[in-house]
Amino acid sequence: MALCRNRIPKITHHIILLFKLSNQNFINSAIYTNRHDLNLIQTKPICSNASRSTVEALISIFTRRPFSLDTPELQELSSNLTPDIVETVLKSFKNWRVAHMFFNWASNQKGYAHSCYTYNAMASILSNARQNALLRALALNLSNLQCFWTPGAFGYFIRCLGSQGLVREAIDLFDQVKSSRVCIPNSYSYNCLLEAISKSGDVGLIELRLNEMRNLGWQIDKHALTPLLQCYCNCGEFEKALGVFNEMRDKGWVDAHVLTTILVSFSKLGEVDRAFELIEGMERDLNISLNEKTFCVLIHGFVKESRVDKALHLLDKMRRTGFVPDISIYDVLIGGLCQNKETDKALMLCKQMRELGMIPDVKIISTLLSCLRDEREMIMLLEEKQADLDLGKRTLLCNSVLAGFVNNGSVDRAYHLLRAMIGNEMNGEFEAEKILLAKENVRPDTTSFQTVIDGLCKSELDLALGLFFEMDQIGCKRSVLLFNNLIDCLSNADRLDDCFDLLNKMKESGFQPTHFTFNSIFGCLCRRGDVAGALDMVREMRVHGHQPWIKYYTLLVKKLCEHGRADDARNFLVNMTQVGFLPDMVAYSATIYGFLKTKELDQALELFREICTLGYCPDVVAYNMIINGLCKAKRILEAEDAINEMLSKGLVPSVVTYNFLIDGWCKYGDIDRAILCFSRMLEEEQEPNVITYTTLVDGLCKAEKPDHALKLWSEMEDKGCAPNRIAYMALIHGLCKCGKPDDALLYLQKMEDMEMTPDAFVYEALIDAFMSNSNTSMAHEVSEKMARHRNTS
Repeated sequence: MALCRNRIPKITHHIILLFKLSNQNFINSAIYTNRHDLNLIQTKPICSNASRSTVEALISIFTRRPFSLDTPELQELSSNLTPDIVETVLKSFKNWRVAHMFFNWASNQKGYAHSCYTYNAMASILSNARQNALLRALALNLSNLQCFWTPGAFGYFIRCLGSQGLVREAIDLFDQVKSSRVCIPNSYSYNCLLEAISKSGDVGLIELRLNEMRNLGWQIDKHALTPLLQCYCNCGEFEKALGVFNEMRDKGWVDAHVLTTILVSFSKLGEVDRAFELIEGMERDLNISLNEKTFCVLIHGFVKESRVDKALHLLDKMRRTGFVPDISIYDVLIGGLCQNKETDKALMLCKQMRELGMIPDVKIISTLLSCLRDEREMIMLLEEKQADLDLGKRTLLCNSVLAGFVNNGSVDRAYHLLRAMIGNEMNGEFEAEKILLAKENVRPDTTSFQTVIDGLCKSELDLALGLFFEMDQIGCKRSVLLFNNLIDCLSNADRLDDCFDLLNKMKESGFQPTHFTFNSIFGCLCRRGDVAGALDMVREMRVHGHQPWIKYYTLLVKKLCEHGRADDARNFLVNMTQVGFLPDMVAYSATIYGFLKTKELDQALELFREICTLGYCPDVVAYNMIINGLCKAKRILEAEDAINEMLSKGLVPSVVTYNFLIDGWCKYGDIDRAILCFSRMLEEEQEPNVITYTTLVDGLCKAEKPDHALKLWSEMEDKGCAPNRIAYMALIHGLCKCGKPDDALLYLQKMEDMEMTPDAFVYEALIDAFMSNSNTSMAHEVSEKMARHRNTS
């Protein structure tokens, strides 16, 4: 066995030259290298003592400090270089920089050429060091060379690229090497490419390459379908993933790794039930069990998806399989149960831990303490965990008890415990205080105050403020979150002066107010309708680079408009623009509506045009308000122009838009234009609603076209648009005005059958119509109906 491996590439190269033109399939078969063969070749030892001494000398020189490439020793050793020696030296370096320097030096030596194995050694080193730029350059350099590659070695290089997400580089190199015929990829090479593509999540690309592989006659095996399954899972293609999985199951290719792939992906994407069904099926049909790592990943994933029930089932399976869950599994499960307020189950798990000889750590005990409602259970946990704890862990337990009290609504107990921690007298009624503070006084930290102050803010704001100021006296650091929460609560309580006091103290303490700080106070000013104060706050926010919240300045604008101060609302928005903020379209729409409400249509139109010049594109809601205002003012032609303008801007008029215009034409007395608008609405595929039909029915009756009104009514019912109470009353009233009380009475009967109660004017219209037709008996009957209606109502 004295042959050195550096002779192998030369021999293979001669074989290729001999058979390249005659029998490509034979060559492809002869150079096939599977993963096992590749590992054997790459770990084959150096043969001779001379080679070994060259390796040792090169390692010594390149790791020596100071180092120089100009040493005579290197010049002498360069003539001894072989791919075997270079590969061995590369694998001996622990520093990727030294390895890369050596690789480049070797590349430039006369009479030496790298082999596929030296390239792979360098690729592996750069990949493990995550040096993607150099790995990319290595791949580019490789594509410009005519170095012979075995399919197995080439696949290894592709895997190195794929492991670092260099998918595009892997694909380009694969295609270049394939077209240059320095290597004829086999199924293993393709599998490595598929594995790389699967990491990118490009479903179309991996399907394309798989079909290419199939068309070339390569067998689609387990190693080809596994990357496809992974890709489908990563992209959420559940049905396709299951299809591949079922195909692999039918062929007996499903193993623990394949099962884990699909289960973990389903878990991450929230498909907990399907994942669990799959587990049950695999255990039953194929006798495949999950490994310990997969159990852990799935339990964490199920809890994250709030499916603690399934996570607990997995815990039971895990224990039955023979695995012993570690403390992190119990930690996440107890946390999930506490979040779901299933404290009894959480306590049972804690008991199970002790039975297994595991001591619940302070984190688990703290989680339990923060959600327990029964103080006796708290005390039992505290008594068990108090011994031999350092001060930091005792503080953590205290904070958990504080959180538990606050979460259970016992804020007074939390307050007394905090005061006892500060150093004031303990309340003798509370056993938890005695246990927690028996050994030594535990000083509260920022979290202690944060927990209790948050609880007090909901009921005892002054007590919360008192605790906040007391923090300074005992040297406990405040936080931005504490300032913000208090300012927000004071703002909601309309205690504006206190808000500004805290804002000033916040600045004095060296804390930078956040957008939340400023907007909390801004919200209070807006709720008060304080325009000047709100503008001052907007200016300060501008200085600090914060945006005022839309909901607050829109609220201010609406409040001003509700009190008939649309001009003030408009001026406020103008001032905001001058400060440097462009108000949102919602605020402008509210102001436009304010003008329309006070029948100041021209001012509304002026503001509408003004915001268009500012670069806004008003939405359909804003146009609808303008169109409605114009129609009410009987400026219908201008409303038509507004609809055309909407269409020119790419906006689609809604059913509401057309309803306003139809109503406008009907009130204007032009029923033909109203019908024309209705036809246009149908052409635009806008489905008329009951308001559309009711408006037209009323308009047709007013135009003394009752037959058309009844025909439209039938059309409405045929289309499944159910008439409501308003529609019936409009039709009945309209028919009466057209002298058709008999028809109107039929619809009154239908209305009553549907338990709809008409207004008095409907009865009065019927009575008048029957009297006009000299039908006094029917008028009397309707009058009795109206009397009965009044008595029952």
